[in-house]
Amino acid sequence: MLQFRLSGSGGQGLILAGIILAEAAIRDGKEAVQSQSYGPEARGGSSKSEVIISKTSIHYPKVSCLDFLLAMTQEALIKYGVDLNEDSHLIIDSTFIQEVPAVCKDVIAVPITKLAKEELGRDLFANIIALGTVVKVSQAVTFDALEQAVLARVPKGTEESNRKALALGYNAL
Repeated sequence: MLQFRLSGSGGQGLILAGIILAEAAIRDGKEAVQSQSYGPEARGGSSKSEVIISKTSIHYPKVSCLDFLLAMTQEALIKYGVDLNEDSHLIIDSTFIQEVPAVCKDVIAVPITKLAKEELGRDLFANIIALGTVVKVSQAVTFDALEQAVLARVPKGTEESNRKALALGYNAL
């Protein structure tokens, strides 16, 4: 069983990223649950999406032992990183995060938002870049299942940009 928390600020698309990750797991024939939480602000407040992926039945739908934390902002890392332990994998957007907790031995820093702006012209694609990186690190789902799940969820007309964003994140390591 793998337990993920994708965190950042509202408007960064992390709820969608969590849904896509769960759908990719189902496409791979695995069990998955996804939950979400966000502040009352439409944009700018903290948000998180939790995903649990397993080859067997999942009996509790909340993350209890954090395997992977994606943090897109320093505030999200502080708020949602309280469950990190020495075995957790921390993936950060180094565009915005400079300080990481000492408890983590495995910190993967990728300039996610910077890549989105420089390579795709808009930070709108940062969540898909992040998703590619999360899957590369975790190997939780196949790239093909992830790509299919992304293409099934993104707005019409943005498929090629999202395909490129996914590959950017996956190949960033």
